[in-house]
Amino acid sequence: MSKDVRLIGPLVLDEAELPLDGWDDSVRGRINWRTLFSKGGTPTDGITCGVADLGAGGWLGLHRHSPPEIYYVVAGTGVVTLDGVEKPVKAGCAVFIPAMVEHGIRQTGTERLRFFYGFPVDSFDSVEYLFSADPSV
Repeated sequence: MSKDVRLIGPLVLDEAELPLDGWDDSVRGRINWRTLFSKGGTPTDGITCGVADLGAGGWLGLHRHSPPEIYYVVAGTGVVTLDGVEKPVKAGCAVFIPAMVEHGIRQTGTERLRFFYGFPVDSFDSVEYLFSADPSV
Protein backbone atom coordinates (compact mmCIF):
# COMPACT_ATOMS: atom_id res chain seq x y z
CA MET A 1 0.00 0.00 0.00
CA SER A 2 1.46 3.39 -0.96
CA LYS A 3 1.68 6.32 1.41
CA ASP A 4 -1.06 8.91 0.89
CA VAL A 5 0.97 12.12 0.44
CA ARG A 6 -2.22 14.19 0.13
CA LEU A 7 -2.37 14.18 3.91
CA ILE A 8 -0.50 17.20 5.19
CA GLY A 9 0.56 17.46 8.79
CA PRO A 10 3.27 18.35 11.29
CA LEU A 11 6.51 16.48 10.85
CA VAL A 12 9.89 16.20 12.57
CA LEU A 13 12.81 14.67 10.65
CA ASP A 14 16.44 13.87 11.47
CA GLU A 15 18.70 15.04 8.62
CA ALA A 16 21.16 12.20 9.30
CA GLU A 17 18.46 9.62 8.54
CA LEU A 18 17.63 11.03 5.09
CA PRO A 19 19.16 9.81 1.81
CA LEU A 20 22.17 11.67 0.43
CA ASP A 21 21.87 13.00 -3.12
CA GLY A 22 24.44 14.85 -5.16
CA TRP A 23 26.24 15.75 -8.34
CA ASP A 24 29.87 15.40 -9.35
CA ASP A 25 30.42 16.65 -12.87
CA SER A 26 31.87 19.57 -14.83
CA VAL A 27 28.52 21.31 -15.45
CA ARG A 28 26.48 20.94 -12.27
CA GLY A 29 29.38 20.87 -9.84
CA ARG A 30 30.55 18.82 -6.88
CA ILE A 31 27.86 19.02 -4.21
CA ASN A 32 25.85 16.76 -1.91
CA TRP A 33 22.50 17.47 -0.28
CA ARG A 34 19.71 15.99 1.75
CA THR A 35 16.17 17.06 0.95
CA LEU A 36 14.28 17.69 4.18
CA PHE A 37 10.76 18.47 2.96
CA SER A 38 9.39 17.83 -0.53
CA LYS A 39 5.95 16.58 -1.52
CA GLY A 40 6.17 13.00 -2.69
CA GLY A 41 8.86 12.21 -0.14
CA THR A 42 7.17 13.85 2.84
CA PRO A 43 3.54 14.68 3.63
CA THR A 44 4.16 18.39 3.07
CA ASP A 45 3.33 21.03 0.51
CA GLY A 46 4.09 24.66 -0.26
CA ILE A 47 7.79 24.44 0.54
CA THR A 48 10.76 22.38 -0.52
CA CYS A 49 13.96 22.62 1.46
CA GLY A 50 17.10 20.80 2.45
CA VAL A 51 20.72 21.06 3.51
CA ALA A 52 23.57 21.20 0.98
CA ASP A 53 27.18 20.28 1.71
CA LEU A 54 30.29 21.38 -0.18
CA GLY A 55 33.55 19.72 0.82
CA ALA A 56 37.02 21.03 -0.02
CA GLY A 57 36.87 22.57 -3.49
CA GLY A 58 33.14 21.85 -3.76
CA TRP A 59 30.90 24.00 -5.93
CA LEU A 60 27.45 24.32 -7.46
CA GLY A 61 27.55 25.43 -11.10
CA LEU A 62 26.01 28.66 -12.31
CA HIS A 63 22.33 28.06 -13.04
CA ARG A 64 18.85 29.56 -13.07
CA HIS A 65 15.38 28.32 -12.18
CA SER A 66 11.93 29.88 -12.10
CA PRO A 67 11.16 29.73 -8.38
CA PRO A 68 13.02 32.08 -6.04
CA GLU A 69 15.36 30.43 -3.56
CA ILE A 70 16.95 31.16 -0.21
CA TYR A 71 20.24 29.99 1.31
CA TYR A 72 21.20 30.20 4.97
CA VAL A 73 24.83 29.29 5.65
CA VAL A 74 25.13 27.10 8.75
CA ALA A 75 28.86 26.28 8.61
CA GLY A 76 32.00 27.17 6.70
CA THR A 77 32.88 29.90 4.24
CA GLY A 78 32.30 30.35 0.55
CA VAL A 79 31.54 32.67 -2.31
CA VAL A 80 28.08 32.98 -3.84
CA THR A 81 27.74 34.42 -7.35
CA LEU A 82 24.54 36.35 -8.12
CA ASP A 83 24.17 37.60 -11.71
CA GLY A 84 27.95 37.80 -12.09
CA VAL A 85 28.63 39.49 -8.74
CA GLU A 86 30.62 37.48 -6.20
CA LYS A 87 29.79 37.87 -2.51
CA PRO A 88 31.60 36.15 0.37
CA VAL A 89 29.39 34.10 2.70
CA LYS A 90 30.01 32.48 6.08
CA ALA A 91 27.97 30.87 8.84
CA GLY A 92 25.07 33.17 9.68
CA CYS A 93 24.71 34.70 6.19
CA ALA A 94 21.34 34.58 4.43
CA VAL A 95 20.97 34.86 0.65
CA PHE A 96 17.81 35.63 -1.34
CA ILE A 97 17.86 34.59 -5.00
CA PRO A 98 15.01 35.99 -7.12
CA ALA A 99 13.46 33.88 -9.88
CA MET A 100 15.72 33.36 -12.93
CA VAL A 101 18.77 35.08 -11.40
CA GLU A 102 21.93 33.23 -12.43
CA HIS A 103 23.67 31.93 -9.32
CA GLY A 104 26.16 29.43 -7.99
CA ILE A 105 28.21 28.87 -4.86
CA ARG A 106 31.64 27.49 -4.04
CA GLN A 107 33.40 26.44 -0.85
CA THR A 108 36.47 28.35 0.35
CA GLY A 109 38.51 28.00 3.51
CA THR A 110 39.25 24.86 5.48
CA GLU A 111 35.79 23.89 6.76
CA ARG A 112 32.96 22.24 4.82
CA LEU A 113 30.39 24.75 3.55
CA ARG A 114 26.91 23.73 4.66
CA PHE A 115 23.80 25.70 3.85
CA PHE A 116 20.07 25.36 4.20
CA TYR A 117 18.16 25.99 0.95
CA GLY A 118 14.48 26.48 0.30
CA PHE A 119 12.01 27.02 -2.54
CA PRO A 120 8.32 28.04 -2.34
CA VAL A 121 7.21 24.97 -4.33
CA ASP A 122 5.58 21.69 -3.37
CA SER A 123 8.30 19.39 -4.70
CA PHE A 124 12.00 19.45 -5.59
CA ASP A 125 11.02 17.66 -8.81
CA SER A 126 9.22 20.83 -9.97
CA VAL A 127 12.46 22.90 -9.92
CA GLU A 128 14.00 22.84 -13.41
CA TYR A 129 17.70 23.69 -13.20
CA LEU A 130 19.08 25.49 -16.26
CA PHE A 131 22.87 25.27 -15.99
CA SER A 132 24.80 28.03 -17.76
CA ALA A 133 27.63 25.68 -18.82
CA ASP A 134 25.20 23.13 -20.31
CA PRO A 135 25.48 23.38 -24.12
CA SER A 136 21.83 22.28 -24.53
CA VAL A 137 20.51 25.30 -22.58
